[in-house]
Amino acid sequence: MRTIGNLLWLVIAGLSLSISYLLGGLLMCITIIGIPFGIQSFKLAGLALWPFGRTTMRVGSGGCLEAGFNILWLITVGWMIFLAHLVAGVLLCLTIIGIPFGIQAFKLSTLSLWPFGREIVTA
Repeated sequence: MRTIGNLLWLVIAGLSLSISYLLGGLLMCITIIGIPFGIQSFKLAGLALWPFGRTTMRVGSGGCLEAGFNILWLITVGWMIFLAHLVAGVLLCLTIIGIPFGIQAFKLSTLSLWPFGREIVTA
């Protein structure tokens, strides 16, 4: 069932979201300072491509550096990605068939706000 959900997600929203995360990550990796943000963008691209059967887990405490990176991410790009995922989730939830995909969009929206300190694991 996860495979069917992932294949449908890939066609509906996954490919475009993943490509946008990858392009954003490549742009962020141009500078040395942007490399940590690019790596997080690549992680989000992988989850956006194939989200069913995977979830995120909090890993340890990164301290002030993790919090600072999350705040900087939130101010610069996080809020825009969050709004895009919310709009996609609401639109997908308008139909009964789209509800599981809308839930995945909402899951990605919360992760797009505060990505540092999280690890993607198989559910």
